[in-house]
Amino acid sequence: MTVQTVMVVGAGQMGAGIAQVHAKAGFLVYLHDIDEERVENGLNTIEKHLTRQVEKGRMEEIEKTKTLEQIVRSTNLENASKADLVIEAVVENMEVKKKLFTELDQIAPPETILATNTSSLPITEIAAVTSRPKQVIGMHFMNPVPVMKLVEIIRGLATTDEVFQTVKLTAESLGKTAVEVNDFPGFVSNRILLPMINEAIYAVHEGVAEPEAIDEVMKLGMNHPMGPLTLADFIGLDTCLYIMETLHDGLGDDKYRPCPLLRKYVKAGWHGKKTGRGIYSYDR
Repeated sequence: MTVQTVMVVGAGQMGAGIAQVHAKAGFLVYLHDIDEERVENGLNTIEKHLTRQVEKGRMEEIEKTKTLEQIVRSTNLENASKADLVIEAVVENMEVKKKLFTELDQIAPPETILATNTSSLPITEIAAVTSRPKQVIGMHFMNPVPVMKLVEIIRGLATTDEVFQTVKLTAESLGKTAVEVNDFPGFVSNRILLPMINEAIYAVHEGVAEPEAIDEVMKLGMNHPMGPLTLADFIGLDTCLYIMETLHDGLGDDKYRPCPLLRKYVKAGWHGKKTGRGIYSYDR
């Protein structure tokens, strides 16, 4: 199967990035969300990123124009009937995703592949609500999507080799490196990353060191480009907590227990950079 038309459901930070890289690679992209304002915000995010690329000399103005012309606004889920590949990038909540995949399964043509950008939830469980579990797959992009090279490709229990190869080739056509991962909570990236972030928050909670010191140790001592606490604020502490809870529930091991300080910050509404306060304070 050859993918020519892609629908991205969810025009937030991840969805906009996914739409951008597909449009830049020449795919016709439907960028979908529940209302015009959200779609417009997603398009504005894409245009700002492309404009910065032009200003830095990394892209010609004509390429920016062509990329934007490849994107079609969508607030009608029926547009899934025109797609070869649908990539879901909505909130990281199993019930929301199941409801969406049930609807997409009824709208999209039988041969259409349904992919989820989930960062931690089981692909097999999402696939089970559809009549096409063989054509459901995980396509986990890293944030920010236009910059990060990795895509984790996660097979569900029933995902066929043909679907896997189609999605792998599609990801590679974006200039990404596609890595095959089995369907376990957190996959590879978040099963390793989030416990490290959680442990860094424990170090703050227990008074081992100040957040700035912990980040400096990991940057200068371990050669990480960004400290784990700064990264946690960038990801969103609410997202970090959700993934830790998914790991804890799915694997049943107390080493994945979320730090009480993480829970406290999330309950306070301190979700990181997006709210102006997380581990650090930000000038909004």
